[in-house]
Amino acid sequence: MNLVIAEKPSVAQSIATVLGATKRQDGYLEGNSYIVSWCVGHLVELATADTYDERYAKWEYADLPILPENWQYSISKGKEKQVKILKELANRKDVAVITSATDAGREGELIFRLVYEKIGCKKPVKRLWISSMEESAISEGFKALRDSTYYDALYQVALCRAKADWIVGINATRLFSVLYGQTLNVGRVMSPTLAMIVEREAAISAFKPEPFYTVLLDCGTFILSCEKLTDRQAAEDLRKACDGQTIAIHSVESKEKSEKPPKLYDLTTLQREANRQLGFTAEQTLSYAQSLYEKKLVTYPRTDSRYLTSDMSESTPAVAKAAAGIFMPKNLEPSIFMEQVTDNGKVSDHHAIIPTMNIQDCDLYSLPFGEREVLLLISLRLACAVNESCKYEETTVTAIVSGAEFTAKGKTILSEGFRGIEKSYHAMQKDKQPVEKEKVLPSITTGQTFDTKAMIKEGKTSPPKHFTDDTILAAMENANNALEDSERKGIGTPATRAGILEKLIKTELLERKGDKKTKHFLPTQKGVSLITVLPEAIQSPQLTAEWEEKLKQIEHGLLSPDSFLQEISQMTKSLIRTYEVIKGSDVLFPSVQEAIGKCPRCGNDVIENQKGFCCLNKTCGFALWKENKFFTAKKKKLTKTIAVELLKNGKAKLPGCYSEKTGKTYDAIVLIDETDSKYVNFKMEFPANR
Repeated sequence: MNLVIAEKPSVAQSIATVLGATKRQDGYLEGNSYIVSWCVGHLVELATADTYDERYAKWEYADLPILPENWQYSISKGKEKQVKILKELANRKDVAVITSATDAGREGELIFRLVYEKIGCKKPVKRLWISSMEESAISEGFKALRDSTYYDALYQVALCRAKADWIVGINATRLFSVLYGQTLNVGRVMSPTLAMIVEREAAISAFKPEPFYTVLLDCGTFILSCEKLTDRQAAEDLRKACDGQTIAIHSVESKEKSEKPPKLYDLTTLQREANRQLGFTAEQTLSYAQSLYEKKLVTYPRTDSRYLTSDMSESTPAVAKAAAGIFMPKNLEPSIFMEQVTDNGKVSDHHAIIPTMNIQDCDLYSLPFGEREVLLLISLRLACAVNESCKYEETTVTAIVSGAEFTAKGKTILSEGFRGIEKSYHAMQKDKQPVEKEKVLPSITTGQTFDTKAMIKEGKTSPPKHFTDDTILAAMENANNALEDSERKGIGTPATRAGILEKLIKTELLERKGDKKTKHFLPTQKGVSLITVLPEAIQSPQLTAEWEEKLKQIEHGLLSPDSFLQEISQMTKSLIRTYEVIKGSDVLFPSVQEAIGKCPRCGNDVIENQKGFCCLNKTCGFALWKENKFFTAKKKKLTKTIAVELLKNGKAKLPGCYSEKTGKTYDAIVLIDETDSKYVNFKMEFPANR
């Protein structure tokens, strides 16, 4: 028998169907010489600090640094039953081989290996490595199983990354929390990401807008403009000199140009595009893409490649035609140039994200809103990427007036190419902003004269923009551009960056602000204070990027995990030995806990802590938890403002609630529901003018 271990029950079900393992048992499926079981995410994880010594249960400065010599592992809380099932299955006498079928990536490898080690299994292991959950891909994957030792380096780098994060996270979080008297979460990737956002907000706050002036010449059917001027008087003098003059066109230049189709999506570019176009967070996009993968509608999403491999050149055109068919009239045949998207040298573990052939039979509007929109983006990108370039003629008209050069530019589309498919997509999205029309100039010849009216257009320089999911992902991806010969740029990985952003919000170091679609990140006062006291070594994006580079070297066998972890440990020791509390930090981290209201049950003060708003009377049990299903289902957070209102009036306005059914938002009023004597529940009312 072959014991196949998948990462999730849904994936196991798909694999079992292909293998013919149809007999359902408790925690696994069996049949046709296969047993198919599953993990449920991370079943085994690095043990907590107090596992090594009971005294570590309390956070004490004297106990730092905590640097395990012999790493220990524990079963994740609530997942003991599935680990027991896997151990019993692996020890069955009729099981001769184990097949690892967890997600084909760094984390998937770690999930399987830790379970394999924990259950003490010694049987040989094969590895299933696929990029699609289609039946044909699963079937072909089982014909090409590799010995698991081929992926040993991938496991080592995954384990090394987890240990490095443990060392930095445990020690630095305890150090700064103890020294400053409150929980301050510090992380190897978290802290540099927060530092970039804090630095951006400081630049915005310090920005002073400067005025500029542009002189425009209205020629009736088009407008000429000069270079921006910073001196108001100079602009006014030029306007007077030009106003009312009859000008002659000095030159008309037309050039044929082309715009290449966009590359296919990797995870980061998909997340960025979905944030720009749809307002989805990075985590939402990853969740939607993962669900589409498990539904066999797209290929593996956690990829950092934007190309396909040459062996896909025969099968992909049919998928591209099906994708283009979503947007193009049925009687039109799309152009397909596979060489534009094929490059074996630029594909590492997984190729770019594309739809599968199953989209041709998919009822788009039966999918949840978020999944449908992400599938449309992925399909659109494939249809565009294999299509022709957009060809256009760019015309530049120049006139010399009173010694100044004035220009006007226009663009005429000669062949839409991939832009035609994009236009069809935007036509489908009726509630989205229309595509900006190209600026077309009238027919103009050199020497032609025009009567003009001069005017001044005033403007101001703009401050840097707040980081959005889109732009912070780009900043994380390119954090180490300064590094020479860098193979992997950035901090974090495509698969982990979304989780880092959400953890920063969960630990109250960041918050999202803005309207329904365009939200940006702002550091909280706690976040700004933390970056103020963190040393450069912890908050430096470049140092973290160098660590990411070394992890990649470990994956390629160019660096030993021990030497990398020794460097991390040495830095941690140095940090604890040399760090001194910043003077005046009591202003940054006030210790007095402010009451936000009175407990409706016992009348004691309610204070805010990391997880919620709790009654000071421990026996009362009243608490408004920040993370609760009622609010998260509506993509809302129980903020301090809402908690204050609920405690004061028993109700609070809750605008912009998300409907999972329609994908739209609505306004409501939330009320505390005390029908349950133990837990605080909520119910909703709707405004009369809704």
